[in-house]
Amino acid sequence: MGASLTDVGSRLAGLMFIWGTIQQLFPQILRKRLESFWNRLENYFYPYVQITIDEFSNEKSNEIYRYVNTYLGTKSIDNGAKYLKAEKPDNSKSFAVILDEGEEIIDEFQGARLCWRSHTEKFNSNSQGKSKIPIEKRSYTITFDQQHREIVTGKYLKHVMEEGRAIEFKNKKQRIYCNDSTSWWVLGLSTLWKHINFEHPATFDTLAMDPKKKEEIINDLIAFSKGMEYYSNVGKAWKRGYLLYGPPGTGKSTMIAAIANFMNYDIYDLELTSVDDNLELKKLLMETTSKSIIVIEDLDCSVDLTGKRKQEKKKEAKKKEETSDSDSDSDSDSDSDRKKNKRKKLTLSGLLNFIDGIWSACGQERIIIFTTNYVDKLDPALIRRGRMDMHIEMSYCRYEAFKVLAKNYLGIETHPLFEQIQGLIEEVNMSPCDVAERLIVKNASGGIEICLNNLIQALKEAKQKAIQDSKEAKEKAIQDSKEVEKEPKKNKKLSTNLVRSCGRLKKLFR
Repeated sequence: MGASLTDVGSRLAGLMFIWGTIQQLFPQILRKRLESFWNRLENYFYPYVQITIDEFSNEKSNEIYRYVNTYLGTKSIDNGAKYLKAEKPDNSKSFAVILDEGEEIIDEFQGARLCWRSHTEKFNSNSQGKSKIPIEKRSYTITFDQQHREIVTGKYLKHVMEEGRAIEFKNKKQRIYCNDSTSWWVLGLSTLWKHINFEHPATFDTLAMDPKKKEEIINDLIAFSKGMEYYSNVGKAWKRGYLLYGPPGTGKSTMIAAIANFMNYDIYDLELTSVDDNLELKKLLMETTSKSIIVIEDLDCSVDLTGKRKQEKKKEAKKKEETSDSDSDSDSDSDSDRKKNKRKKLTLSGLLNFIDGIWSACGQERIIIFTTNYVDKLDPALIRRGRMDMHIEMSYCRYEAFKVLAKNYLGIETHPLFEQIQGLIEEVNMSPCDVAERLIVKNASGGIEICLNNLIQALKEAKQKAIQDSKEAKEKAIQDSKEVEKEPKKNKKLSTNLVRSCGRLKKLFR
């Protein structure tokens, strides 16, 4: 044993002597060439390829590293890695699990075996403070057989990024944004949007509407989310437009929240009255992200963009000019109005370009939603197919919608009083909001029976009022028709009243 150790020591000493002699006798250039030749020889016989992915590249966050980090976090749990770290990203619903320093996992893809390893290099900063803060340089290395080079570089890394992006999107917190043109100038913010976390509990399961219509909307949303290749093939921007219309309290805003939760999209609530001109509208669109919903609520009330309303205003202004005397005050007012209108440059054309013009293709996978109480007041150009692809009427509460509300608020699916409610609710126009208000248990003594009886009483009162209004409208129509028959030429106002009365009757019996 002692002889063998002496023999090894002598051989090492001989090698050191030879290496020292080479360094003295051979010039530096020749030594570098020998080292280069040795590295090439080693690489030729070494059967593996290694790719390094750093957290930062050119002093910027490396997007590939982020997706790899997310992807490997999921793989590490499935593959049973032992050394892991848990983090809580700011914009994530749950904790993220990542590989600890030096830990490695094995992944397989199309017959290729890949080894991932985590690396962390720590070094002190050059700050002149009392304590030097250690800086971490994190990276991942992937090692694989060189025969799988094309699979890894051509398909596998793309697969990792897509999977990581999908996992990150699934776990991210939803946000709701609003535009505010005043604060971003004052505060010096770099964005036109302000946001908070979106935590609305509405889902399609809790949405009170006809089940068939609900299923149609869900199927349309699923087809849209999977339609990237389809939209590309037909040459259209990957977006979808929905028009929600109906009386107040029928669940238009709740529908928007349900769509956002179903798709896991952020919401951009666009307030048109805060937009100065078409250019600002384009800037707002450019700052919205993909996989988002752009909402314009109560479009008929927000800004005056429709041609019909402009014509009516012109007629009214003309009548006022003819009937009233002009004075200095009115002149100054009209001048100020003209200047104000001149400054406001948000036009119908600008909004149409925002929806489906060239600028609408600056992002992918967007949904645009308009809501209105009076669809007839909107310009036809705004709501034609291709801009608002799907028109969804949010109507009054009917029996199927009532059953959803009863399950949500009272936790019941059937009750002896349901039969009586079914007969009444199909005859009365009551919004889901009003029905829900009667089903809320307002105190500890309130129970299911009390809530259902309260609803029945409200439906009976609404039915009685509808009958009374119908009767009064009929009487008024008959009276107006008699007056018109007596003096058809002298009293044009009565004929106008007759038309209005007939309109009221139509609405009552709709």
